Amino acid sequence: MVQRQRLHPDGPMLSRLVWGAWRARDTEALARPQGLLRMIETCLDHGITTFDHADIYGRYAVEALFGEALRLAPALRQRIEIVTKCDIALVSPARPAHRVKHYDTSAAHIRASVERSLADLGVERIDVLLLHRPDPLMDADEVAGVLAALVAEGKIAHAGVSNHGVETMRLLAARLPFPLVTNQIELSVLHTDPLESGLLDYLQAERIAPMIWSPLGGGRLFASPPDGPLGRTMAELCARYGLSGPGPLAIAWLLRLPTRPVPVLGTTSPERIADLAAADAVVVERQDWFALLEAARGRAVA
Repeated sequence: MVQRQRLHPDGPMLSRLVWGAWRARDTEALARPQGLLRMIETCLDHGITTFDHADIYGRYAVEALFGEALRLAPALRQRIEIVTKCDIALVSPARPAHRVKHYDTSAAHIRASVERSLADLGVERIDVLLLHRPDPLMDADEVAGVLAALVAEGKIAHAGVSNHGVETMRLLAARLPFPLVTNQIELSVLHTDPLESGLLDYLQAERIAPMIWSPLGGGRLFASPPDGPLGRTMAELCARYGLSGPGPLAIAWLLRLPTRPVPVLGTTSPERIADLAAADAVVVERQDWFALLEAARGRAVA
């Protein structure tokens, strides 16, 4: 079973692995409430209790689909945590007022997004609300004011960000009466830039656990291992740690980081959940961790 952890000392308790709903409508089986319910139940069977959303997923339709699935088994709401995001505004028939893709962190937009997400998901409270992308027009005082109001009203329990840099986090944190509990970032064996950007150091200093999107390189690590040194190294380490393939190994590699990251699994296959959940029981030895980093980058550390 997947372990549980806090995102922050004053933050929520989540499962160490999270299921991401962004592709739910891309697979026929999950595009129906009964099929999505099966995925939710499969995740719960393996200790994955946290589900990651954004208002824009499925062109603004995935949250409503998830809400329909939950209505088939209402008691499940008490067993899960819901994370969702807002501030990206897509050009879509679902939002006819949008003339151009943009970001909107105005108080009115954040509040309207939260109200829609609550209605679509069929829940009374969002466990963690994230600002999806940095907005050049963000007024930190305005954002802090609406987030504080939404917490006071019981509509969200915690707030965080996604894809934000250190200085933007510092700015927003300085205005808020409570801590930001996470920053959801892209990080994987195939995208290692954040290891050297300073962001993970800041998060560790603030005792903030990052959530990780695309931890399997957009699904590229689900298939057989890549060719060349990376493929050979992954095959060797999978055998050493008794893992079924490169996907679980890539997750175990991330879990070794001291920031205690929380990977978001984007798989649409319930059958793969068990394989990926097995990564939580694996501790990658230090030199093996660096061997995989070296193989992924094609060079040794300096």
